[in-house]
Amino acid sequence: MAEQILKTHDHIFASRPLMGDDNHSLSPQKVAFAPHGPYWKFMRKIMVMELFSPKRMKSFTSLRAQEVLAMTRSILLTAATNSDSGTHPATVDVTREVSFLTNNIVCRMSFGKKCNEAELGGRVFKEVLDGLIALSGGFNYRDCIPLLGRLDLQGLGRKQTELTKIFHVFLERIVDEHVQRRKNCSNLESEDFVDVLLSLSEDESMEFKITQNHIKNVIFDLLVAGTDTSGATLEWAMSELLRNPCAMKRTQEELDSFVGKSRLVRESDLPHLLYLQAVVKETLRLYPSAPLLLPHQSMEHSTIGGYEIPDKTQILVNAWAIGRDPVTWEEAKEFKPERFLGGQIDVKGQNFEVIPFGSGRRGCPGINLALSMIQLGLAHLLHCFNWYLPQGVTPETLDFSEFFGITMPRTVHLRAIPLTRLPMDLYHPKPYLGVQHS
Repeated sequence: MAEQILKTHDHIFASRPLMGDDNHSLSPQKVAFAPHGPYWKFMRKIMVMELFSPKRMKSFTSLRAQEVLAMTRSILLTAATNSDSGTHPATVDVTREVSFLTNNIVCRMSFGKKCNEAELGGRVFKEVLDGLIALSGGFNYRDCIPLLGRLDLQGLGRKQTELTKIFHVFLERIVDEHVQRRKNCSNLESEDFVDVLLSLSEDESMEFKITQNHIKNVIFDLLVAGTDTSGATLEWAMSELLRNPCAMKRTQEELDSFVGKSRLVRESDLPHLLYLQAVVKETLRLYPSAPLLLPHQSMEHSTIGGYEIPDKTQILVNAWAIGRDPVTWEEAKEFKPERFLGGQIDVKGQNFEVIPFGSGRRGCPGINLALSMIQLGLAHLLHCFNWYLPQGVTPETLDFSEFFGITMPRTVHLRAIPLTRLPMDLYHPKPYLGVQHS
């Protein structure tokens, strides 16, 4: 059925239902939630060809390398600070570390600053962003009884308006700073996404005039789609590996065999690390970042699987259930990366046995960035450290409860004990990976 909706009849179901107004974090002005039409086609083309092109992604290789190294150093520092004179090895908040990794990569690529350097009127950047995501995915009475939406009985509308306003002010300041910087410097050494979009806004031949409002909405989409989702996948991968030490050992053996212990993992190594890739695919099968994907809406009457689907019907695709279907997958609930070795099934939307990024016209345009962040982050965590569960926690008692929302992170932060497994000078290389720092 998902293949019928997202592939065979994709042209009918490529729109989005109305989720909010211009002051809502799910406004139709956002590319991800824009209805199918000329505006959405134009903006998606810009994102695919200008922001997520292979050339653009390659230009940020050094940036991603710097951030995974920063995460490694942060883990070292936290472990050293919290240790009890070596008697009791220190635990590290893995969820926090991987969350900052993905947030910092996406923020630096988007507007040139780390998330903790972003000033939101006294509010913490990640708290505001997490708040918007939680409100967008939480239960709202108006979803069942639309007339209650105006009453805002839960106060969700007021909270969402408040947080959205804070974010709009922040993004306006970011765009203004970039405009001023471009005026003062005619030849920028490096460009982030805001710079790219501002450059395109000066092109009078464009089909649509790109305004500052468009730029703010694109950046908002990137922050929501690229931070919480990739971080959640990393914490689920580490959770499963801690519960399955044999899989962790096999991943580390592959890293040692191909990379060795005399240098750190490079992004160029990732295509050769087949078992690591299988671990990530298996994690995405069991824990898709958006378990119900984003809602689709039919643009005309159709018949799917013998059912009459009226115009403007909302469709939800349960990627979580598809990935755990016992008809398709043997031992569907078990974590077995080996099932992806030597097979033809991928996670990029062509094989409907597992579709964590969606498929078709509305498939995620940032798949390659997401996979590179997840794979590189996981490779460094496993190559640089041996990981153990805290005292009193066993693989059987490790908490795997899920948080309800658009995305599906762990309810409880994952904490684990890291012990270094590489020579200490590799954690402070100069220059790192032979790449010049920007």
